[in-house]
Amino acid sequence: MDANLRLWRAEGQSFFQRFLLWADVLDPLLLLKSSDEIKRARLLIQMKGKTLSEPIDNNQTRQAFLLSLSSVHPDTNDIIPVLFRPPAFVPVTLPWVIFSSLQHEAKSTFFFQFVFHTYTTAFTLLNGNGTPKAEEYSLHQKQIFAGLGAISYAACVGALPLVFMNRYTLKSPLTQLIVRKLLPAPLLGLTSAFTAAVVRSPEFENGIEVMDRNGKVVGVSRNAGEKAVRETALSRAVLFGTTFFLPEVLVHFVQRAKLVKNPHALAAVRMVLITSVLAGMVPVSLSMFPQCGEIKRADLEPEILSSTEETELFYNRGI
Repeated sequence: MDANLRLWRAEGQSFFQRFLLWADVLDPLLLLKSSDEIKRARLLIQMKGKTLSEPIDNNQTRQAFLLSLSSVHPDTNDIIPVLFRPPAFVPVTLPWVIFSSLQHEAKSTFFFQFVFHTYTTAFTLLNGNGTPKAEEYSLHQKQIFAGLGAISYAACVGALPLVFMNRYTLKSPLTQLIVRKLLPAPLLGLTSAFTAAVVRSPEFENGIEVMDRNGKVVGVSRNAGEKAVRETALSRAVLFGTTFFLPEVLVHFVQRAKLVKNPHALAAVRMVLITSVLAGMVPVSLSMFPQCGEIKRADLEPEILSSTEETELFYNRGI
């Protein structure tokens, strides 16, 4: 079992523990570390040879683990490209979330959401479980084509309400409220979950590796892959659904209370709220489910049951 997963097992048992750890891992300053520093951090972790049965109390070792968690894929041991590491998620997605929330024209909404879903889909692909194998076709090629289809579909769905409203000149206050205020949040949440599930579909089609508590791989499970993808898709829906919905609710109360009257000041308030909610919801959504996922023995396939007596097995859930 990779050191990253061992740390998640040791210090990520509860939601609160995972949240505190993610708050440290998402530090944007970790993006400034070079590849050599990351390799040295991984080497330090290996030299320490910690079992991680207890929380880390050595600051140097903890910093090495944080750098490893933020930069290295636990299945492949590859260094993740800078823009697709967890600490880059908020800075990169923030402007596209803000642009997508404007809901002015169908064409601009389609473009902004297309770029947004392109990044989040690539992020999901590079941070998902890296163990699925396929012999008959190129796995990454299939994921790229499936991802492009999902991105195009998601962007069209996001812009479709505006297309209908403009095409049929539906300008009533109720229509404006539904299309511009109420629909964007659930649509973005659902389409974000959809793109995550599509690009990671090989995980529940081909299965992912499951390990015993000692880190020994005991088999490849489709049920574990389905659980990992389902949990990730749900967390993505909660993240972006809340990021779109909550600022609109707060802006509505600000308008009703007449705390801000200038349109430009109101736009600035909306941007601050979106930034704050997104920054807070990323560690919350990532902490919803354990990063080192667990699956009961009874939930595994018969061929795996015959190869182990463990009551619980573990896998990398991915991000």
